[in-house]
Amino acid sequence: MATAYLPVSWERFHDDARALAERQRALGPFRGIVAISRGGLVPAAILARSLKIRVVETVSVVAYDQEDGGEEKLGEPRVAKLAAAAGDGEGFLIVDDLVDTGTTARVVRALLPKARFVCVYAKPAGRALADDVLTEVTQDTWIVLPWEAD
Repeated sequence: MATAYLPVSWERFHDDARALAERQRALGPFRGIVAISRGGLVPAAILARSLKIRVVETVSVVAYDQEDGGEEKLGEPRVAKLAAAAGDGEGFLIVDDLVDTGTTARVVRALLPKARFVCVYAKPAGRALADDVLTEVTQDTWIVLPWEAD
């Protein structure tokens, strides 16, 4: 279980996502962005705006199942929505908020092998799957993103 907490404000998240966008600028132009739903939606919007990218696709991978008691349990990942316009990913930027264990990242990488994959935050178990990450944290850190802080 997580032993450290990293609360992230909206302002900090916005600044972090823009900093990640700036690091990608010289590698573009990109044909589009693929946001990994749901966590990648907010950073993808920020990167799309910063990099002047108008084509924004989504891919959804479900790795948690809801049990009868309302608790979520990690299961086999399954693709719930494909990013059809992205093809094999060539010229696209995959964006997520966090790569943790790498479960979702492995699935999306297999779907879009030619895309560049970037995350705002990363933990060691999944870090190698991302081409670029702004901030690395320890595996036991729980990042509390602004939309989760209710």
